[in-house]
Amino acid sequence: MNRRILGLKRGGLMRFQREERNVGHWAFLIGVVLALIAGFVPQLQTPRVSWILVGLGLIVGLLNIKQKETHPFLLAAVTLLVAAASATSILKLGWLVYVLENVVTFVFPAAFVVAFKTIWQLASDQ
Repeated sequence: MNRRILGLKRGGLMRFQREERNVGHWAFLIGVVLALIAGFVPQLQTPRVSWILVGLGLIVGLLNIKQKETHPFLLAAVTLLVAAASATSILKLGWLVYVLENVVTFVFPAAFVVAFKTIWQLASDQ
């Protein structure tokens, strides 16, 4: 098979992995910033922004979280999701509730993808 197609020529595979990691990194940064800004700006609390956050979360889950990071990521994600759900039902602080809802909208798809990849790997190893 042609090495150029596989991206193996002159360190191409490593370059591809770095680029993939950069996309995940930028998706994470954009998602966090968008979640914060949309929490403060009522005009950005729309379904379109929610879908953008979901898409960015999927990208983060697919590209940014590697095998050795799955356990800490899933633990942090579950903790964040439970804490945010508790805080939004207890606290009625306006903009803080919206920020937490946006962060949950961003984190849950990433956690779902990472959890699914982990379950898939565990099932296929048996």
